[in-house]
Amino acid sequence: MLSYLKEIYQGKKIFLTGHTGFKGSWLLKTLHILGAEVKGYALKAQTENDLYCLINGDKICNSVIGDLRDRDALKNAVLDFQPDFIFHLAAQPLVRLSYEIPSETFEVNAVGTANLLDAIRLLEKACSVILITTDKVYHNNEWEYPYRENDRLGGYDPYSASKACAELVIDSYRNSFFNIAKYDIHKKGIAIGRAGNVIGGGDWSKDRLIPDLAKALGANEQILIRNPKSVRPWQHVLEPVIAYLLLGAHLNSNPIKFSQAYNFGPYVTDALPVLDMLNLLINSWGRGTYKIEKSENPPHEAGLLKLDISKAIADLNWTPKMNASLAVEMTTSWYKAFFDNPKFMSEFTNEQILKYLNL
Repeated sequence: MLSYLKEIYQGKKIFLTGHTGFKGSWLLKTLHILGAEVKGYALKAQTENDLYCLINGDKICNSVIGDLRDRDALKNAVLDFQPDFIFHLAAQPLVRLSYEIPSETFEVNAVGTANLLDAIRLLEKACSVILITTDKVYHNNEWEYPYRENDRLGGYDPYSASKACAELVIDSYRNSFFNIAKYDIHKKGIAIGRAGNVIGGGDWSKDRLIPDLAKALGANEQILIRNPKSVRPWQHVLEPVIAYLLLGAHLNSNPIKFSQAYNFGPYVTDALPVLDMLNLLINSWGRGTYKIEKSENPPHEAGLLKLDISKAIADLNWTPKMNASLAVEMTTSWYKAFFDNPKFMSEFTNEQILKYLNL
């Protein structure tokens, strides 16, 4: 896998939005290992413990601090760089926060995506574009049936709805300006990646299971959980990160065939309730207690969500490499290493990426 991806990305110019975020930082570090030249566009990392800072992100990419809503700044950043690939990860990614800032969530996730696609329209060269949305774009019927790429899109909460809106924006631009029937004219391949709930080292976001656990254990406090029975398609962050790179490789080789959407998630057996995942985490860490926190009139969050990944397996020859136990083990080992010595986390993150690529 390492040698294959190096053949595709070494020396290539990659424009990466959201490079200072959790998933974006893992992708940035991986692209650095592959020998790519990366230009990032995102909001500034918030604290010195953000993964981007721990991996010395400013030293391994050309970092532009900017907002997706700033159309001119985004356009200039893309056109000045003339990228071979674009990976769009920047977003307002939190469900509960979207209830507090709904209009901003729609602006960033839907309009921000349109702003990026506007810039790509002006790019006068071939480019492979991988746009990342979420598993939550599907109209969730709370059933056991895993959602397929052609299922109805929707969204109850502002975050989910904003990502479904982003998909409609993408579909419109792809039909209107990047139609595969006219690829020889525009030379843009446009693909979408939809990933499940990711875990992994370096995530400190509010109201997420792993960050809440890490913070609680680091402070020797009890872990509070909201929805113990909610089922999610858990996966280590490196699963979708490498999947995005594989999708980019296929899109680059055959943009007409692969300009479509793909689900990336675990096998159905690893779609687990929050409480089961928490017990795996506590056992892996070796300590910890929890308390179920019941709040009055909590914002709605989906109770059951599963993804069908058969299309990615068939078309991209991609399969998950980690079950839930291994994903948890890699995650807890990262946080343990962080609490032991934060200065070592760039090397430790590098080791985990290489370990994954050699699984």
